[in-house]
Amino acid sequence: MKRIKLLFLSFVFLAALPLSGCILTSDDSLSIGSRNNTESIILSSVMGQLIDDQTDLNIIYRENLGGSNVVWNAMMNGSIQLIPDYTGTIVITYYGETPGTADETLAKTKELVAEDGIVAFNTFGFNNTYTLALDEGEAERLDINTFSDFAEHSNQYTLGAVFEFIDRPDGLPGFEEEYNLAFDDVKGMDHGMMYRAIDAGEVDVINSYTTDGQLQIYDLRVLEDDKSYFPPYHALPLLLKETLDQYPELEGVLQQLEGKIDEETMQAMNAKVDNEGMMVEVVAKEFLEEAGLIEQ
Repeated sequence: MKRIKLLFLSFVFLAALPLSGCILTSDDSLSIGSRNNTESIILSSVMGQLIDDQTDLNIIYRENLGGSNVVWNAMMNGSIQLIPDYTGTIVITYYGETPGTADETLAKTKELVAEDGIVAFNTFGFNNTYTLALDEGEAERLDINTFSDFAEHSNQYTLGAVFEFIDRPDGLPGFEEEYNLAFDDVKGMDHGMMYRAIDAGEVDVINSYTTDGQLQIYDLRVLEDDKSYFPPYHALPLLLKETLDQYPELEGVLQQLEGKIDEETMQAMNAKVDNEGMMVEVVAKEFLEEAGLIEQ
């Protein structure tokens, strides 16, 4: 009964986002939102625990809200005030602009979100971009190492992909065109299901992310984007400017996370949650302690 109630409340919260404004937060509180994936929830907890340790703000976590557009719209409506997001997603998906190099995409991110009253900080340090992961034995048999190598055989394979990737402008449609891909079939699924699906033979190849923790336990070959089709997706904090104006101490706190998380570290944190079953809060705290950002 408790689970049903929680699911119902989550539905009510999401349904109310377009109308809610800031009414869901109280004075001296900070509402942090995250997507429906492990990495986003971990990053939210990292930011939240650091802010909780160094300020008097009351942290409210709005976890597992949905895909990127759901979380972005919640921030634009003021229902949440702080989120982790990705430069390429912001530039292409939210604003329909063209990305460039990592530095150019970050600069454009800051410029674009500022126009909507949002402050983009410098990145955590890692780039989590899209890739394809194929069974290692199959990749070895056919000598497939790059997306171009894979394109020659793509019509033999069923792709397992997150629903968002299938529809996003920087996702499957442009990817298929750039590499002249023609999958036998495409199956949409939640991110957490992809690795189980390829392990069970339900799909042949998946659109994984370079920091996925599951890549450490499944025998898959991560293929190279040899045409550099996918833009930079460097993770960073986004904070409402009105919130920063109200609590200027947040700037110094969030700046401490700049460059602190590389791809290896993020993948290891994801793996601890997804593969070892550790609690997100524990993994985030462990990282902050090891980085010397909070006392043990």
